[in-house]
Amino acid sequence: MPNKFKIILFTYITLLMLACANPALEHLEQGNAYYDQGQWEEAIAEYSEALENDPDLAIAYCNRGWAYCEKGQWDLAIIDSNKAIELDPGLARAYYNRGWIYNAQEQWDLAIADLNKAIELDLELAEAYNNRGYAYGEKGQWDLAIADLSKAIELDPELAVAYYNRGSIYNRMEQWDEAIADLSKAIELDPNYAMLYNNRGYAYSNKGQWDLAIADLTKAIELDPNLPEAYKKLAEAYDSRGSAHGMKGQWDLAVADLSKAIEVDPELAVAYYNRAVIYNLQEQWDSAIADLNKAIELDPDFAKAYNNRGSAYSNSGQYNLAIADLSKAIELNPDYALAYYNRGNTYYRKKQADLAIADYNKVLELSGDPDLVEAAKQRIEELTDK
Repeated sequence: MPNKFKIILFTYITLLMLACANPALEHLEQGNAYYDQGQWEEAIAEYSEALENDPDLAIAYCNRGWAYCEKGQWDLAIIDSNKAIELDPGLARAYYNRGWIYNAQEQWDLAIADLNKAIELDLELAEAYNNRGYAYGEKGQWDLAIADLSKAIELDPELAVAYYNRGSIYNRMEQWDEAIADLSKAIELDPNYAMLYNNRGYAYSNKGQWDLAIADLTKAIELDPNLPEAYKKLAEAYDSRGSAHGMKGQWDLAVADLSKAIEVDPELAVAYYNRAVIYNLQEQWDSAIADLNKAIELDPDFAKAYNNRGSAYSNSGQYNLAIADLSKAIELNPDYALAYYNRGNTYYRKKQADLAIADYNKVLELSGDPDLVEAAKQRIEELTDK
């Protein structure tokens, strides 16, 4: 959901002049003061007193409904918003409030209808464009979402949540540079909101800018240690950076990052898998097998993990275990040419030529990798020449 905004306090000069003579307005003003201090119960009590004195005071219903929103009491908030609209059909803020509630309840069409009305009544209400843009985004109507969020920003260039919401839409559209620009602006305006760093870190990850991603996601966790998705993304960023180090042959850096990924998220199967890839390349078979055991425990349908564990078993002379794993990989993915090749190599080592040739022929049938195809052909030639 978009961030909440401080209630717009309808305290016109005439109300201030009359407040001392009108108990309802006195309670309204006191309720507004409590609301501004985050004292929701006290604010609700004062708004209720205002309505005791003046049951037709629409703005008191409107403001009390917003205080109920702060407490997550949606049904009461809707009731008060409905009453405010009944008493004053021109009260834009009441439609805005009810639209906000519908957004919170993921009732996007109802939210959009109310926010349409709020905008019709107040064309300058930036928050209404923001929230309607949010609803359009949740419906996957990206162009309408971007248009509304851009309008919100035009009306209020300091509205951090509009940049956040537009940046989030750009993330969904995989427009990473635009997302980063918007989220950077939102961070400039609101540097203590963890989700901004979380989402910008996600964009940096998708651009392969792992250092920036890790810095942002670490900051998100620092600001909100209970933000589970930040831990997940941080682990994935370490995993990705570790894999990149591995592709460059930087084994120590790779293992360090992949170990950090596992530390951050011990349930991240792919991190164990990727660290095992490094161990296999280093011919540390036991370490590779241990990591692949964990990857398979976490994801029993992880065909590549069975393939790599089978390869490690084969390379360490544990041929029966290797064949069992490689057969499982093929069961999970019948078109897995590399698993056939590795199983063929294991049969080759066991001197079971017919079985090896059958697997190598399967590689020729399935693989589009010229190097793998050539290796299989060479094996077949070698076995048929004997």
